[in-house]
Amino acid sequence: MGELTLRGYGQSATDRLLVGAEQFITLFHAENDLGSPERRIWQVRREIEATGTYWHTPAELAYGARVAWRNSSRCIGRLYWRSLRVRDLREVTAAPEIAAESVTHLREATNGGRIRPTITVFAPDMPDRAGPRILSSQLVRYAGYDLVGGGVVGDPTNTELTRLARGLGWPGGQPPGRFDILPLLVQEAGGPVTMHEIPADAVLEVPIEHPEYHWFANLGLRWYAVPVISDMYLDIGGVHYPAAPFNGWYMCTEIGSRDLGDGGRYGQLPVIATRMGLATADDRSLWKDKAATELNLAVLHSFSAAGVAITDHHTESVRFLQHVAREERHGRACPADWTWIVPPAASSTTPVFHRYYTDFDQTPNFYRHPAPGSQERDAGRARAQAVPVPGVRPAEEAAALCPYREGPYPEPSYPEPPYPEAPYQEEEHVPHLRMLGDSAQ
Repeated sequence: MGELTLRGYGQSATDRLLVGAEQFITLFHAENDLGSPERRIWQVRREIEATGTYWHTPAELAYGARVAWRNSSRCIGRLYWRSLRVRDLREVTAAPEIAAESVTHLREATNGGRIRPTITVFAPDMPDRAGPRILSSQLVRYAGYDLVGGGVVGDPTNTELTRLARGLGWPGGQPPGRFDILPLLVQEAGGPVTMHEIPADAVLEVPIEHPEYHWFANLGLRWYAVPVISDMYLDIGGVHYPAAPFNGWYMCTEIGSRDLGDGGRYGQLPVIATRMGLATADDRSLWKDKAATELNLAVLHSFSAAGVAITDHHTESVRFLQHVAREERHGRACPADWTWIVPPAASSTTPVFHRYYTDFDQTPNFYRHPAPGSQERDAGRARAQAVPVPGVRPAEEAAALCPYREGPYPEPSYPEPPYPEAPYQEEEHVPHLRMLGDSAQ
C-alpha cells in the first residue's frame, strides 16, 4: 500500500493512523475496564493495512465523541461530558440527507427548551475520498448583509457566509432583517456546496426582555436557543469525521456580552446605555459595564421565562472547578485555555479567574477545518506538537497542571474537594433538565 508522507510530521499517514488508533483503543479499554486491548489493536492494524483506515465500533464512537468534549480546552461546561447523546449516522454521505438529519438534531437537542447535549456523526474521511462537510459555523446562524455605503444589517460575523448563500440563490430577507436565519450550507465528497433551508419550526428563538426595564422588549432583540457547532471535525484515534455537529447549552455571557454586546457583532451596549440614561461620552462612567450587566440579566430572564435551559457564568465557573477536581481524582490532567474559560463579564469575581491552567492538545478532540488549500490539519493549533493520549496520569501531575494563580487574590468561594460523585443518569447529571421538568408540572 502506498504511503503519503505529510509535510512537517516526519511520519507516513499510515504510521500516524496506527499510532493514533493504538493510543485510542488502549485508552478506551483502560477507562471502561475492558481488559487487554491487544486483540482489538490487532484487528485494527489488520484493517488499516488492508484498507488504509478502520471503522470504530458504536461503543468506541460514543466514547470517543464524549472524550473529545472532555478534552476541549476552551469549553467551561465539561462537567457533563458523559451526558452527551451520540447519533451514529456514519452511513450518511449525501448533502440532502445531512441537511435533513441536521434539522432532526436541532429538534431533538432543543427538546422543547430542555436542551440535550447531542452530537451527530456523519461519514468519516476515507483514504480515497474526503467525507462530507458543513460549511455553516453553527446550524443556526443569522445573516449579515453588507450595505452599499458601509456597515452591516444583521450579524457582521456572518457576512461571508451570507454572500456565499446568496451566490447559491438564497434571496435573503425582504427587506433584509437583523435576525434572518441563514440556510445550511453543505458539501458532500467531491461535490459542490449546496444550500438547504432550515424549517422555521425547527428553530426555537427567545425574544429578549428585561425584568425591570419594559422598554427592553422594544429593542427587538432575540437569540436562538441551541448553539450547535458544525464547522469542526472530530478526531478519534486518527479517524477524522469532518461533519459532526454538536451542542451543549448557552451561558448567558455568550449571548449578552459577546453576540449582542460586542462592537463587532450587534453592538447593543450604546443603545442600552442611552435608554438607561447613562452618560456615554466618558468611559470612566463605566456605562459599558452597567449596560452589559443589564443585557446579561435580560438574556437570563428571557430564556428562563421561555423555559429554555441556560446557565450563568458564576454557576458554571464553580461547576468547571468541580470538573477539574473530578478529573484529578481520576488521575487525568485537565487542559484549559484561560482566555476562553474565564468569562467575559465580572471575570475576577468568578473562581476560575484565580487559577493558572495548562492548555495542551490531546485526542479525541474537535478541531477547526483548515482554510482551503492549507496543508495543516488544524488551522488553530500546531498538531505536530500534540501531546500523546496517556492511559493514566498521576494525580500529582494533574494537580500540578492547574495550580492557583499566585497573588493577593481572595480565596475563591467554591466548595472544597472532594466533591460528591454525581451519578451519570441524564436527569440527575444535567441539573437543568430536572429543574425545568419540575417547573413545567
